Amino acid sequence: MNETRSTEDRLRSEIEDLKRQLENAKHPGAASDRRPRAGTLILIALLLTALIVVGFFVGYLPRQKREDVLAAESKETGITLPLVNVARVTRAEGKSNLVLPGNIQAVTEAPILARATGYIRKRYVDIGDRVKAGQVVAEVEAPELDQQILQARAVIEQAKSSVQQADAAIQQARANENLAKITAGRMSNLLGRGVISKQDNDNAQAQYAAQQANVQALQQAAAASRSNVSAAEAGLSRLNQLKTYQTVRSPFEGVITMRNVDTGALVNEGSTLLFRVAQTGTLRIYVNLPQTDADSVKPGQRADISIAELTGRKFTGTVTRTSNALDPTTRTLLTEVQVPNSGGVLMPGMYAQVDLTVPRKNPPLLIPGDTLVVRADGPQVAVVRPDATVHFTRITLGRDFGDRLEALTGLEEGQQLAINPSDVVREGVKVKPVAAPEKAAPGKKQ
Repeated sequence: MNETRSTEDRLRSEIEDLKRQLENAKHPGAASDRRPRAGTLILIALLLTALIVVGFFVGYLPRQKREDVLAAESKETGITLPLVNVARVTRAEGKSNLVLPGNIQAVTEAPILARATGYIRKRYVDIGDRVKAGQVVAEVEAPELDQQILQARAVIEQAKSSVQQADAAIQQARANENLAKITAGRMSNLLGRGVISKQDNDNAQAQYAAQQANVQALQQAAAASRSNVSAAEAGLSRLNQLKTYQTVRSPFEGVITMRNVDTGALVNEGSTLLFRVAQTGTLRIYVNLPQTDADSVKPGQRADISIAELTGRKFTGTVTRTSNALDPTTRTLLTEVQVPNSGGVLMPGMYAQVDLTVPRKNPPLLIPGDTLVVRADGPQVAVVRPDATVHFTRITLGRDFGDRLEALTGLEEGQQLAINPSDVVREGVKVKPVAAPEKAAPGKKQ
């Protein structure tokens, strides 16, 4: 390029000299000078023509040759090396955030049933009221129960009287037994002396044995009477306990979540639901872990809970227990997460998202979703080798994250994959790889 410019500058200077000589030739002179001036003009014209021809060959032709070479190289490159956008195979992080849905429940919830048949005399609480353990929530009026208690007391008195009668009979029988014993002894002595007959002695001995049996029978009857007293007293205790159930109390501290009766309502023992109370100071959430992460979540692990309606707020919970057995239908592990609720913001029945940080022993490889090629023989990707040739490789897919996919087999970290390979990208063809812009790492959520 420098030589061409110097040649052009030299030609311009010579042309300027020739122009000056032509200007000088325009002025008329002596007749003797005209002939040499015409020869000079011809010489100058020849020199000018020669300079133009030399400049053409020195400047234009090399430049044109270089442009032709560049155009040929560009055309050859465009034909033999198609441009292909590529992305590298990356490895997922060692931890992933597993987000699972769950329903919030109370740690303890119990129905309060009527234990005494009667009418609701007074109701002290309603839904939403907070109660303490043992607090009176309602009173049941049962006049029939009072009559049953009076009847039970009368039965006890009657049974006790029977016991007293049995004891008196036993004393009398023992006296008769002693008399029969003495008489039998005397008869035995008289028989030895030959005073009485053997029949009289046998009668006396039999009478003594009969009195002994009578004492034993009366003792058994007295024991039965005492048992009747115990049974009557137990019945009275049961009725007295039922009477205490006329005052309905909360079994534990919590909040009334349901009221099913009002003042004057008839309730039946053991079947009428009065209230439902739940403990809301601590809530629990049940989630179902997929089989792939079942061995990664342990009791004591932290869990973050979010509610769609409570934007921007996070609640911290703890994994308390797992079922240690997979559901054979869904292949999931039932896991319980407990979260403190001292402020009462969370309520039983809410839908929640539970975010668990799950460690991965063998993080899988990730590939962009637009590199996948699905063919009849299975999913494949176009791998661009270090020598810029294309090789289609079959892979085994894992989870789908949307813009990224897990590749379980068939690839290695760092390999280049063709993005959206066209028909030009075939097995063994050589391409010109162009790195695509890096995308943000996908969220490890499912």
